[in-house]
Amino acid sequence: MSALPTQLILSLELLMVLAGCFLLWRHALSPAARLKSQERASAMPAWDITAPRFFLFLWLIISGGLLLPAISVPILKSLAIDESASLIISGGTFQGGMLLGILLFKLFFEAKSPNPGQRRSPGRKIQNGLMTFLIALPVLAAVGITWQFLMGLFGIELVDQDLIAIFANTDSPVLLTCMILLAAGIAPITEELIFRAGIFRYMRTRTPRWVALLGPALLFASLHANLASFAPLAALGIIFSLAYERTGSIAVPIIAHALFNLNTIVLIFSGVGP
Repeated sequence: MSALPTQLILSLELLMVLAGCFLLWRHALSPAARLKSQERASAMPAWDITAPRFFLFLWLIISGGLLLPAISVPILKSLAIDESASLIISGGTFQGGMLLGILLFKLFFEAKSPNPGQRRSPGRKIQNGLMTFLIALPVLAAVGITWQFLMGLFGIELVDQDLIAIFANTDSPVLLTCMILLAAGIAPITEELIFRAGIFRYMRTRTPRWVALLGPALLFASLHANLASFAPLAALGIIFSLAYERTGSIAVPIIAHALFNLNTIVLIFSGVGP
């Protein structure tokens, strides 16, 4: 790729980070923002669900995530597809199986309750999702640099996820399209419904707030099974939980998550890296 597009991408990324710094101060760190945050922390209602039903929710997700990949393995072997396509299909069936478990729970086991986030207009949700994405950028940059420094002190080599190499090297339009749909569509919906609308929503009124914020974020980071991205993804999970709590709409972290993944894909294609 030529130097001009790379420089353009870096310039746009820098502008977004600066915009994120401004929004981070205005909506999170300033005295007025902290006061508003305390007022809004109780605006999100508790999830009225029993412990057995919550564990049923988790069981359906885990079962779906294990079942569909198990079914797909014999099919993949019979088709003799390459390793990259096999990895993408396995990831897609894993995400799809978990999403199927969520849908089954919502259809047959979850009691209907009013959702205050639904009163927000679609435009407002998109705006909040974009703001959440921008606020996350400077935070993740700082956490990522600190994490790399700490791992370097202990002599631990950090390696990027296999999917990053596949994104950067694939020449199949079909495979690339499937990867983008998975990263920017299925994964944000599935993971936000599990970790924010599920685990965080359950824990926030039943455990200390710091536990409710940190626990799902660590699980979210662990799901990606990559040490290099562990701390930044944990920080991202906390930011998404705070955005969900502040707005009461799960659409907000879903949009922010999708934008974050799309931004990462653009950085990979530009040659800059994730």
